Amino acid sequence: MSSLNSASAGVKHNKSLKIVFAITATYLIAEVVVGIISNSLALLSDAAHMLTDVGGQALALFAIWMTSKPRTNQKTYGYYRVEILSALTNALVLIFISGYILFEAWQRFKNPPDVAGIPMLIVAFCGLIINLIGMKILSAGSKESINIKGAFLEVVSDMLSSVGVIIAGIIILATGWLYIDPIMSALIGLFILPRTFSLLKESVNILLEAVPADIDYAAVEKCITERSGVQSVHDLHIWTITSGVNALSVHVIMNEESNFSEIGELVRNIKEHLASEFKITHTTIEVHEGDKNYLQNSV
Repeated sequence: MSSLNSASAGVKHNKSLKIVFAITATYLIAEVVVGIISNSLALLSDAAHMLTDVGGQALALFAIWMTSKPRTNQKTYGYYRVEILSALTNALVLIFISGYILFEAWQRFKNPPDVAGIPMLIVAFCGLIINLIGMKILSAGSKESINIKGAFLEVVSDMLSSVGVIIAGIIILATGWLYIDPIMSALIGLFILPRTFSLLKESVNILLEAVPADIDYAAVEKCITERSGVQSVHDLHIWTITSGVNALSVHVIMNEESNFSEIGELVRNIKEHLASEFKITHTTIEVHEGDKNYLQNSV
């Protein structure tokens, strides 16, 4: 079976991701500056959302670089878990940012300040265009690499936030109703929270070596026990090494009449089904038959 080489798809689209990262980071700086000048909380909260976009892209680039580093005798899985630790830290920071945005929105509900609608609109429209360009560039890679897909989804969500800021700017220019600014900023803050908690939950689950959300434990167990010659299955463990790299270990008890050639064919059959049906390619299968013990390992 294949070795731990999940970074290959990401490396293929590494240049595209770098281009989007450079564009997005430049826009983030411009949005913060104009947000401060125009006194728009909606623009600044969108900048905080854009920060998650830039952070997600930086994390994807960092993960691609780290996964290219070779494994060692001390780090037998390489540096895959660096991606998870970075995601966990990012999630905690985002929860704090979202809380601060909601707090500032509440303060402005009580005393809404003047907001410069035109600068707010100009920057938001630029953001919308940049996000659409980013979506176009990352679209192909998002279908092949989970790292690129994460960055792509960040751009999509940020595009929706830009739309929110544009709506706020238009309403302020048309009606002078300043409450729309804290309303939109609160909506953006609330929009960040669910995906942040989702990222936090996913990171913690991976660190706890929980069964991946997209894999049915019972279905995997059934897939193995239904193989011809299998008597029972014990100590079945399924976990994620890093995003898109799933691993499995299991003890398989064979019928006493099974012979060595049948066991070898069985293990190959199990590995093929695990790879094709569940995308589990890093497997360790220990087979027991009476007093015999065969260890079949796929790295």
